[in-house]
Amino acid sequence: MKQKVPVSVIMTKNIVKLNLTDDLSKAEVLFKNNKIRHIPVVNHCEIVGILSLTDLMRVSCPESIDDAENEGVESLVYNMFTIAQVMSKEVVTVKPYTTIKEVATLLAEKEFHALPVCDGSNLVGIVTTTDLIKYLLSQYDAED
Repeated sequence: MKQKVPVSVIMTKNIVKLNLTDDLSKAEVLFKNNKIRHIPVVNHCEIVGILSLTDLMRVSCPESIDDAENEGVESLVYNMFTIAQVMSKEVVTVKPYTTIKEVATLLAEKEFHALPVCDGSNLVGIVTTTDLIKYLLSQYDAED
C-alpha cells in the first residue's frame, strides 16, 4: 500500500456546506437529500464549525411522538436553536497534502468520523471514514 498518498486524492471536493446564518431545517434537508452525516459550517469562506447528523438529532424531539406529530414539533424545536448553538465549534482540519495515513490516524485517535480539508482558511474538501474505507478497498482490488 502506498504510504505518501495525499488526502486530496480521496476527499470529497463537491462540498455540501452550511452558512452560519442558515437554519436547522435547511440542515435537515441537506442531510436527507445528500445522504450525508457531516456538514461543514462556514462564515463567508472560512470554516467555523461542523454539524453532524447526531448533533441535529440531539435537539430533535423524543421518539415517543409519532411521525406526523414529530414534523411540526421538530420545526418548532429547530427554530429554537441556531446552527452556531448546535454545531461543534472546535474543528480539527487537515491540509490537502496531509497523507491518508495521517488522516486515518487522526480519525482513529480522536474518534472523529469526518475532517474538513482546508487550504489556508479556505474549505476545499471533506474526508470521512467512508472515504477511507473505499480507498482501502480499492487497494485490495488493485492487488488482485
